Amino acid sequence: MPRSPLVAPAGEGPRRTGSRGERREPYFRKPTPSGRGPRRFGPGNFAKIILVLFLIFFGLPATLIVLFRVVPPPVTALMLIRSVEGASTQHRWVPLDHISPNLERAVIASEDEKFCTHHGFDWQAMDAAWRDYRAGRDAKGASTITMQTAKNLFLWPGRSVIRKGFEAYLTVIIEVLWDKHRIIETYLNIIEWGDGIYGAETASRTFFNKPATALTAQEAALLAAVLPNPRRWSPTQPTPYIVERAATIHARVAGSVIPGMTCR
Repeated sequence: MPRSPLVAPAGEGPRRTGSRGERREPYFRKPTPSGRGPRRFGPGNFAKIILVLFLIFFGLPATLIVLFRVVPPPVTALMLIRSVEGASTQHRWVPLDHISPNLERAVIASEDEKFCTHHGFDWQAMDAAWRDYRAGRDAKGASTITMQTAKNLFLWPGRSVIRKGFEAYLTVIIEVLWDKHRIIETYLNIIEWGDGIYGAETASRTFFNKPATALTAQEAALLAAVLPNPRRWSPTQPTPYIVERAATIHARVAGSVIPGMTCR
């Protein structure tokens, strides 16, 4: 039986015919198999992901460190974390020349005695902390001012091996690209001194109602004494432990026990 030109074979859409009944292409045609299966996750995709992660975790911070060599950091990782937790942020950047040398000396005496002479790491302090840890004793902190600057700028609080690894990498980059003047200037401007209180200028005005340039040696020692736990301790309501710690810092600075306590 002859097939009507208007009837398409099974699986095809209706055919179109011209005025003389010639065959034309159907309106709809089944897609032909391409022979290609679903896309698979191959070595090339894995390499791209590794490259992206490398750029995020290593390349971006290095780029920002270059930028922050001349531009004050507008915000730090710690500020963002505290904001998420619900804390306010009070922060005002000032040049190092607008911060009393008393505070610079007190912080170095308290946090990092060899700041002006090491290259980011105090190996003796780290070795002592490791021996204390192996002996089951409470290990003293071995973080230098450069390491604390790297942590506060880019990382999260904690003591995990991963965070320490990133901290070490960033410390090396900072020590290579910045001089000591820039490191201590940045540290004093971003360090946390209380809930939502960041930097020497904000801390000085909050606790002593004066600019950072006017801090006395005793006030500077009190500010330095609370740095290990600024959210727990206050320089204006010091505990007996903080009073004793501040007196020790003040005596060490006054007696010039630590050579090169200022890197100006």
